[in-house]
Amino acid sequence: MMNIKRPFVLISNDDGYHANGIRTLVRMVSEIADVLVCAPESARSGFSCAFSAATPLRLKRRHNMGEVEVWSCNGTPVDCVKLALDQLCPDRKPDLVLGGINHGDNSTINTHYSGTMGVAMEGCMKYIPSVAFSSCDYREDADLEPLRPYVHRIVDRVLREGLPKGICLNVNFPVGSDFKGVRACRMTYGRWVNEVVKAHHPRGYDYFWMIGHYQNDEPDAEDSDQWALNHGYVAVTPTLMDVTAFDFIREVDSWNL
Repeated sequence: MMNIKRPFVLISNDDGYHANGIRTLVRMVSEIADVLVCAPESARSGFSCAFSAATPLRLKRRHNMGEVEVWSCNGTPVDCVKLALDQLCPDRKPDLVLGGINHGDNSTINTHYSGTMGVAMEGCMKYIPSVAFSSCDYREDADLEPLRPYVHRIVDRVLREGLPKGICLNVNFPVGSDFKGVRACRMTYGRWVNEVVKAHHPRGYDYFWMIGHYQNDEPDAEDSDQWALNHGYVAVTPTLMDVTAFDFIREVDSWNL
């Protein structure tokens, strides 16, 4: 039974409810808050803010993580947040929505592809303070315990003070167990290159793998998230829901279209 005197946190991810990262995050956060988990039944990396408009969704009760109630959904990370808010906690709105801990880097333009960030963005669009946590260590069995004090501090701060309307946090951790500190950063300009690998199937048709290599287009920009991660810092990037280019509005208006 939940203690209503404690904060209430909804956690999801894009690696699946069974992933090491989400289980680690639940252990960390359940020390300071009541937690509910609703996460994809299998990996949904790269789904960003996608939701299922034409696919029936199912919720399935899973084994608890300690005393934490766990549900899975056959949809996307955003589906999980939507269903959880509507079906699993209608009488108690979460004080915080968390995504992660993701197994993989979600800094720079990965922000736009990330299902982990999709969780935070969906929470933010529901006016709930939201944070996405990711580790640059892609190993499924990565030791994420060194992240604990940083997760605690960030979660505690956001629970106490909230976040401005329309802003969520994208938090990325470098590989390793000893971090130099935390840096508030902007998103790095970069791009994925050589993304498509073409192959020929024995049955006579071509098929394609989406892979690619990330190219940092400003490696020396010390105010960027990639620079922070490459130099051993935890990168915290405040992320806006409103993507309007305000500085360009007057220019477009002058076109007299």
